[in-house]
Amino acid sequence: MTAVQGSTVDITTEDGTADAYLTHPADGGPRPAVLFYMDAFGLRPRLRAMADRLAEAGYTVLVPNVFYRHGRSPVVELPEFIDPVARPEIFRRIGPILQELTPELAMRDAGAYLRWLAGHPAAADGPVAVTGYCMGAVLSLHTAGTYPDRVAAAAGFHGARLAPDAPDSPHLLADRITAELYFGHADQDPSMPEEQIERLERALTAAGVRHRCEVYTGARHGYTQADTAAYDKEADERHWAALLDLLNRTF
Repeated sequence: MTAVQGSTVDITTEDGTADAYLTHPADGGPRPAVLFYMDAFGLRPRLRAMADRLAEAGYTVLVPNVFYRHGRSPVVELPEFIDPVARPEIFRRIGPILQELTPELAMRDAGAYLRWLAGHPAAADGPVAVTGYCMGAVLSLHTAGTYPDRVAAAAGFHGARLAPDAPDSPHLLADRITAELYFGHADQDPSMPEEQIERLERALTAAGVRHRCEVYTGARHGYTQADTAAYDKEADERHWAALLDLLNRTF
């Protein structure tokens, strides 16, 4: 197993300073970069552990606190384990923060994250990959469509509202995407119903985007997050296999 080195870094954006977690193989050599978008619960130990696992596979991984306008992480204090009883109060506090992160703001920030990676010695020259979870899957799709010259692969897992009937839906960027995409949907996920799964598939196919969309039977929204009651080990390991396969094909 490859030893990794993780640290907290600060990234200057047009609107302030975003704290982030950076992890990469400890040998310090430049590796393909992965921009890792958090879920709504935010940058916390579980996401750092996931980023470290990617780094162990040979990548330089950046996990920004996309809620940085509301403070450094943790923006909202969380219990060690997020059970169904705790969720309503957590989302009462997170909801307004999430609503303020418009696609325009998020993509302005994405440009800063990508520029920062391009200038870091641990990140190899060339395009990057993007992966995201829950709301992060939406950001992953937006980033692939907004920065097609910088993103070679993008993935999203248990993504929410990837293809709603809305003028700013991320699936409407399909014709701008040059990256290869992978999405792992949860079939027990009311935030990504079958109609949206089909709409996303149609848009990507019509645009000629290389992609694969799979539905994980029996999985719930949040199946990759081991610090929540939604965690599903089988679905999580399937996600890792799919993500690493995508990255291996890309770099």
